[in-house]
Order: sequence, then structure tokens, then C-alpha cells
Amino acid sequence: MDRREAAGPRESRRILCVCPRYTSSFGMFEHAYPLTDGVRALMPPQGLLVIAAALPPGWEVRFVDENIRPATHEEFQWAEAVFVTGMHAQRRQIESICHRAHMFDRTAILGGSSVSACPENYPEFDYLHVGELGDATEELFARLARDPGRPERQVVLTTVDRRDLTDFPLPAYELAELPRYLTGSIQYSSGCPYNCEFCDIPALYGRNPRLKTPEQVTAELDKLLACGMTGPVYFVDDNFIGNRRAVRELLPALVDWQKARGYPFIFSCEATLNIAKRPEILELMREAMFETVFCGIETPEPEALEAISKDHNMMVPLLEAVETLNRYGLEVVSGIILGLDTDSPQTGRRVLDFIESSRIPMLTINLLQALPRTPLWDRLQKEGRLIDDENRESNVDFVMPYDQVLTMWRDCMERAFSPAAVLSRYRHQLDHTYPNRMKVPFRERHVPWRDVVRGLKILRAVLWEVGVKADYRGEFWKVARTCLRRGQIEHLIRIGIMAHHLVLSGRDAVEGRQKASHYSARPQEMPVPAE
Repeated sequence: MDRREAAGPRESRRILCVCPRYTSSFGMFEHAYPLTDGVRALMPPQGLLVIAAALPPGWEVRFVDENIRPATHEEFQWAEAVFVTGMHAQRRQIESICHRAHMFDRTAILGGSSVSACPENYPEFDYLHVGELGDATEELFARLARDPGRPERQVVLTTVDRRDLTDFPLPAYELAELPRYLTGSIQYSSGCPYNCEFCDIPALYGRNPRLKTPEQVTAELDKLLACGMTGPVYFVDDNFIGNRRAVRELLPALVDWQKARGYPFIFSCEATLNIAKRPEILELMREAMFETVFCGIETPEPEALEAISKDHNMMVPLLEAVETLNRYGLEVVSGIILGLDTDSPQTGRRVLDFIESSRIPMLTINLLQALPRTPLWDRLQKEGRLIDDENRESNVDFVMPYDQVLTMWRDCMERAFSPAAVLSRYRHQLDHTYPNRMKVPFRERHVPWRDVVRGLKILRAVLWEVGVKADYRGEFWKVARTCLRRGQIEHLIRIGIMAHHLVLSGRDAVEGRQKASHYSARPQEMPVPAE
């Protein structure tokens, strides 16, 4: 029997899935959207689209991503139950969706990473789904099949028996407005073998990575393509090389899939920096058209890496590792954390020196934030160093004075993302990384005419907004002229978009318009209420 048929009586239900809006932050790339022909959000929410696909047969479902538009009164009225999922950074927006559902006396149901870590934070929801897809999901569906109304008191359903990833349905990509996203998304694995002090992934998803089959992944890519997605696709896995043997089996399937379909996608992923020790994996990634990898470098200070249990970053010297990835055509995006216990007044300068030496163009520089269900949270709680104050940029009582850490962060953001610094680093990528990528003749690539038209619109926007109107246009043209001379229009477009975002984000940070941590609870931008 199909799992979906086991949910109980096949009574038709109407489910509204709502993804909460993110508050403005560096990692949402909002400054890029005005240049990208209708893009309004970063990537489709995998979890909610999987839940939508897992609903019992015959149930009606609608999906709204409030990063694109707010759910309407009519949609809440249509629904019998409202499904919500989200991260800690979306807590206020999650609560807002619950309040709006209750305005129409609709059942509000919350799942996802935030509630799984802190169910006590969400007392107003009717149902809490704690944990991953599994027996709790089947119980939830069975209860709603019997009665979709609001229960008298909150019901908490906790997954004990997780559904194997090989039994996951294809995400309901057809429900999402894919052209409105900067990048597509796909999941291959869940979990990470490492136990970094600040990370909640091992507690939430385990240290033994669970995997989909290569056939599942390529089927999801086929569906993405059939739903109109082309271009960038991000593997949202916690650590793409968490199981190196398995990824060596996946990559040849991706290479074959790309060749057979004319390379419609450009892949990116997140991986630990010790991927630099695996040339056989890097070569396959190059052949599969991986062009970007996010690495949580966190800090260039060895004693700090050891203190936060991230000493696997020292298996290869940091700069050597970055250069190795660049030789395989992989542009590195780096995460940097300030406010660690080992930080000193010299840390900011060392971070800036590392950025300049590594030539990494894009970095997320955040203040340390303690997340529940992490070793960091447990340690700071014992030390009495957790601070519950939404007016602060971090919930950590730093060893260094708070104002000094915040000033150091702003100084790093200002210097790292000055126009000259950003575009100089992109020029390095243009000369030393991009030439190492797979070269596929244009006539052999799957490029729909609509993508050509859209690309021309984006090129026009970049040349006008950055090349003419921006006050840093002189720095832009130092790189743009080279791109035009070489006929590298795609590079020109990407560099123009990303550099624009980085420069404006750096200015936002200096002027106090941007949060110093993606996970900060400081209120900044509330969701637009439904109309």
C-alpha cells in the first residue's frame, strides 16, 4: 500500500502550505533581485514542497511563499488547515501566519527545524510536528482525515520512526513559481558527521548522513526541468561530502544526466573544506558543472577552529585549500564568524587579511549566535552567558566587549565589501577560477529562447543600474570591459549582480540597516499581512 493511502480515510481535505517571509539579511540576496527580471526570493523551500507532495491522494493543496507574495484572505478561507515550516530566524513571521489562520478559525500546523529544536516557542499552534517526515506525519494526516478542525488543546506529534530518504516523494515543484527564485533547490542527503560547537545539524538530523539514490536525484532534476527551471540549482545538503563513497556514486550519474540534457543546470553546494583533499571528487564535480561551493571556514585563526571543534578545516592549509578548489573551477563562498571566545582586537584584521589573500569574493560575515540543541548553547547556558534581548545583535555574552565586537564586524563589512575590494576579487576569479570550468559549446547546451530573452533583460538592467547609475561604476567597468572583450557575457551578468549585492550589503551594515547575524532575533522587517 502507498504510504499516502495509509493516512486514513480518503476524505478530501484542503491544505494551504505557507512559507514564512525571511527578515532582511545578507544571505537572502535581496539587493540582487531588482536586477534579475522578477526574482523575489532565494530558493524554493524544500521541506514544505516535500510535505505537499506527501499529502494523501485526493487532498487539495495550495502553496504560497510569502517571500514572493503574502497569502490572501481568500486562500485562508479556502483552506481547512494551514501548514507552516521555518527556521529560528523566521519565528515572528511563523507566528504571524498562525495568527492569520486563527482569524479564519483554521487549524494551524507547524513543522520544520525551529519547532523541532524549540517546540516550547510555539504555544499558539494547534499541531506541532517535531522531527522529520515519518510516523508523526502519518499520524497528523490520519487525524486531519478524521477531523480537520482545531483541537481543544495543542497536540504535539514527535517523529520516532523517520521515513527513509529513499522513500521521499518528488517535491511538488509544480506548485512553486520557479522563475521567481534566484536559484533552484534539491536535497541529496541529510545529516553531517562532524560536531561543530555552534551547529544544530547533528542534533536535529544526525551524524550519519542519510541518502537518496542517484536515480531519485536525477528524477528530481527531471521534474525541475519539466517545471521550467534552468540555470543555478543548489544542493541544500548540510554537507555534500558527508558520505564520500556515496557522493562518488552520485556524481557520475549527474555527469551523464547533464550531458544527455545539454547541461541545463549549474550546480552549487555546501561542503566542508577538507573536500580539497579529494581530487577525484573535485574532478567529477567539474564535469557535472558544479561552479560554486560554500565552505564554513569560520575563522583564519587555528586556535579558534580547534576551540569550536572545526579542526577538520586544518587538514589542508586554508589558502591552499581555496586555491585547490579554484583549480577545479569552483568559486568558494565562505562563512565567517566573529565574536568567538578566542577573538582578540586583532581578529578583524586577520579576517580581512585572509579575505584579501584568498580572493574569495563572497563571504557571509556573522556575529556568533547560540542556537538551541548545540554544544555551544549548552556550554554558554552553564556559564550564564546566554542573553535574551531582542535589541542585541547576538544572544551571546562575548568575551570581548559587545560594542567592540560589533564595531569589528562593521569594519570588516565596510572594508571587505568596498567596491574596489569586491571587484578586485571577482577579477581574480575571472582570471584564475572561471577558465578552469567545463567548456560546453553554446550549440550543445539546453538554453530555451525564454532564457536568452531573460538574459538580455538582466544584462540591460546590470549595465544601467551598475554600469551607469551606481557610484562605483568605475570599478565595475574595470572588470566589465574585460568580460566584454572576451565575450564572457554570462560572467559579466553574474559578477554585476553579485557585486552589486555585496557592495550595498556592506553599506547597509555600516549604516545599521542590516542584522549582524542571519539568526539574530532583532526585529527588522515584519511580513506583509494577507490582503
